[in-house]
Amino acid sequence: MKVLRGLVAAAMVCVGSVVLAQTPSQGALLVVTKQGHALAIVDAATLTVLVRVPIGEDPHEVVVGPDGVTAYVSNYGEMSLHTLQVIDLVHEKALTPIDISPLRGAHGLAVHDDRIWFTAGGSKALGVLDPATGKVESVLGVGQENTHLVWVSRDGAKVVASNAGSGTMSIFDRVTNTPVMVKGAPPAPASYTTQGWKQTLVADGLGAEGFAVSPDETEAWAGAADGTITIVNLATEKVDATIAPDVFGANRLKFTPDGRLVLVTAHTGKDLVVLNAKTRTVVKRIPIEERGASGIQVQPDGSRAFVSCPRDHYVAVVDLKTLEMVAKIDAGREPDGLACCADGGWLASLAKTVEK
Repeated sequence: MKVLRGLVAAAMVCVGSVVLAQTPSQGALLVVTKQGHALAIVDAATLTVLVRVPIGEDPHEVVVGPDGVTAYVSNYGEMSLHTLQVIDLVHEKALTPIDISPLRGAHGLAVHDDRIWFTAGGSKALGVLDPATGKVESVLGVGQENTHLVWVSRDGAKVVASNAGSGTMSIFDRVTNTPVMVKGAPPAPASYTTQGWKQTLVADGLGAEGFAVSPDETEAWAGAADGTITIVNLATEKVDATIAPDVFGANRLKFTPDGRLVLVTAHTGKDLVVLNAKTRTVVKRIPIEERGASGIQVQPDGSRAFVSCPRDHYVAVVDLKTLEMVAKIDAGREPDGLACCADGGWLASLAKTVEK
């Protein structure tokens, strides 16, 4: 097998007197390791790294595809590369990368129904991929610098993207485009009416690349380099408030599933900052690293958060009930993008294979 079996070991590190007990399957945690050029598949129950799969040059973000057993990783290359790496999770192997040319700089990823949305910062655009065919079926021009992350509403009618280089948030709304009628001209054929998108730009602070949308889809919170967080009302598509929780270099934000808390990491600093979403105040600063943190993934049941600490080369595990770090996962060098994956029965089989 091409993967590095020799590196597979119990990667759980107990912190203080905390001991993580064996629990039923909680699915897998997928971890992109940028220096390792690999995707680590971690048993979320035991925090054991089961396998590392090679994923190409400069990998950044990861999502699980519509089928639940295929992962997609963006190859960024400072907005110059043009591929998405595809990984078969069941057979723990990399498949042929998808070429998104002429788009460049795929980074942020989101799944809606049977399509995968991605940012293409080098092309100032968003792309929509059909994973069944491996083809980019549509492109939305953004016209902003360094379009970085993307989110799609549950009904697919609203799309939000961050433009870190322009200090803006793009909000796209699905609209019906009707031909403009000229007085005295015959009616246009009905077939000329098409579905399209309208973009609204909202200023959210220079360097605001990370954002999170509330579970009820009413607010988008974006963190800027100056330590402020801009809260955008997604109904009015205007700034509702700007708060200053002192999170300089804010990198990623994530709501807990119940919408009660917002977790914020920063490029610099040592803490995972926890905010109360209702009062918009700091609840706690949890020490998790020495040199900055990156990606955040909250377990679907809301019990734990996983936080990438790329410069310290581990993933921090945070108990969201006690708001304490309880473990570290040695997933590989420079962990970054994270995703949770449900277990359809393949994870136990993979664990047994590794044990052999």
